[in-house]
Amino acid sequence: MLPSGASPRTPEAVEAKAASAASLSVLDAEIADCFACPRLVSWRTEVAVTKRAAFRDQTYWGRPIPGFGAADAEIAILGLAPAAHGGNRTGRIFTGDRSGDVLFAALHRAGLANQSTSVSVDDGLQLRNTRIFAAVRCAPPDNKPLPQERDTCAPWLRRELELIRPSLRVVVALGAFAWAAWWPALIDVYGLRPPVPRPKFGHGAEVILPGAPDLLGCFHVSQQNTFTGRLTPAMLDEVFARAKARAGLA
Repeated sequence: MLPSGASPRTPEAVEAKAASAASLSVLDAEIADCFACPRLVSWRTEVAVTKRAAFRDQTYWGRPIPGFGAADAEIAILGLAPAAHGGNRTGRIFTGDRSGDVLFAALHRAGLANQSTSVSVDDGLQLRNTRIFAAVRCAPPDNKPLPQERDTCAPWLRRELELIRPSLRVVVALGAFAWAAWWPALIDVYGLRPPVPRPKFGHGAEVILPGAPDLLGCFHVSQQNTFTGRLTPAMLDEVFARAKARAGLA
């Protein structure tokens, strides 16, 4: 058994800590204290020390990023991982980067956020009926977690889904990585097997299985997608309108 208060430093320790978290607040604290992936620990720390020139006077968070939003959310937004100079700097998912600018503006238009900007943890942002979290909780080099890192982090996602399961109706997967991370969680949390063949990710893709939240696919709100027009505000608005309808919030 992991000693009380000990930081998880192995996959087995992550599993134990996640399983024993009795509430979201406890889970959030355990996530923020995780040291289980050496490559990610090294990277998040290096970024927090070297910093980006524009933020050189700021103190970076430099730790894993817990979920953010309503504890009784009907809609969950599942992302890939925190940005090196976004969440890894501010301590809140999708906060302080261009991806967050696009995402929270869309959530505000949908009535799921009280404001359209997300710049710091004390900026007053509140989500309505929505919770946001990532498949991997540390910023990875080149925004590319390794499969082993995804698997080590999976118990955090699983426990977060278990804790919001009573209210959760819809999951919006931002990108193919999040889409793929959903299937093991579906098995572990809901006891359901994915369809065969497994549904492919695509913007607007939808999977409805009795006994589980509806799954909606959405292109990730990365600059690569939003700057090139692959993902437009209108496309995001349609996804969140559909999510609200599926969740009974429209």
